[in-house]
Amino acid sequence: MKGTFYVVGVGPGDPELITLKAVRILRDCPVWLTPAAQKNGNSTALAIASSNVSTKEKIILSHHFPMKKIHMGKTPDGEVKDAWEKAAALINEQLEAGNDVALPTLGDPAIYCTGFYVYETLLKLNPDAAIQIIPGISAIGATAAVATTPLCLGDDRVAVIPAIFESDRIRDILLQFDAVVFMKVYKTMDRLVPLLEELDLLDKAVLVERTSMADQRVHHDLKAVLNQELHYFSTLIVRKS
Repeated sequence: MKGTFYVVGVGPGDPELITLKAVRILRDCPVWLTPAAQKNGNSTALAIASSNVSTKEKIILSHHFPMKKIHMGKTPDGEVKDAWEKAAALINEQLEAGNDVALPTLGDPAIYCTGFYVYETLLKLNPDAAIQIIPGISAIGATAAVATTPLCLGDDRVAVIPAIFESDRIRDILLQFDAVVFMKVYKTMDRLVPLLEELDLLDKAVLVERTSMADQRVHHDLKAVLNQELHYFSTLIVRKS
């Protein structure tokens, strides 16, 4: 019998913010493919998973996924595509051997997650592969909780976007929606802050670095962070009401 591949959301960072199902799947899978942002670097997802499930008898396959921009409808960077293909080959080898494989991933797999690129690549390699997606608590929801603000109430409209959008597109979105969540803002605050100030939204915004992690930081004064180096895991919520 062939194995099953699981993309497992392990939550935003706090080891307690992981679902019971994610823990069960991780416990049952003999093989984990753990993502690392840097070559030979540590895996935050692995740290969360191993805080809940012992890795003593696990096969841990650490795999580097380059942190480069991906534009839908365009050919991905060659290094990125190569990483997906190598990951799919590693997973498929284990599945063919009858082993279940888990890919622990931060937050929820449905939101800007490498896991779905691996999912699609694996299906191209093996169209009959058995795959399951295990949802997790998202950084978006956790950030709203930390900021003690709802994302939406009543008939509110919410947008979730990567902060790499052009300023004109961001302006239009801010004007059209009641709440906007910006992901990956760590290199874009110099563009976002002036725009929010222009639209009189600075006092409606809150920035959270490393949501739910031990060194989490919450910023209400966005001008004060302009000259600071922000962590990659930074999320900005702008809520008008």
